[in-house]
Amino acid sequence: MTMFDMTPFFSTTIGFDRMARLLDAAQSQTNLPSDFPPYDIIMDGEDRYRITMAVAGFSQDDLSIKTCESKLIISGKKDKGGTGHDFLYQGIAHRNFKTEFQLADHVEVAGANLSDGLLTIDLTREVPEKLKPKTVEIRTSAPKSLIGKAKKFLSDNSSEAA
Repeated sequence: MTMFDMTPFFSTTIGFDRMARLLDAAQSQTNLPSDFPPYDIIMDGEDRYRITMAVAGFSQDDLSIKTCESKLIISGKKDKGGTGHDFLYQGIAHRNFKTEFQLADHVEVAGANLSDGLLTIDLTREVPEKLKPKTVEIRTSAPKSLIGKAKKFLSDNSSEAA
């Protein structure tokens, strides 16, 4: 795997150390995610995402969705008990799985739905009001507090000169 030197980027930015750790972890990850169960990640608007996972054969009781810190953990655990059937061919996988997704800041799970063998998880990014960009008004005159201080300074200095 090719390693990228991110030093030039991080030498001109402040507060992106978390991103550096994420990139390092992604590059050094030895446990590559399996392709089971297959899933899609869809961007459904500017701040909405949807994960659709094919979980045929799993019921609602077999599935678990958890968030821990900034991770979304989806797991499926199938009962190992026999089905009572003698399969001639078994193409539907019933193996256990655990899939993790790293969530960006302020991304939260909005809900989940299981229908027709598809698990759909909706995610939204809710940036707090205090972190949203603000427009600062630009005035053409000096602030009144500075004008008052300047007049006082000038009057105090003019009386000392006399």
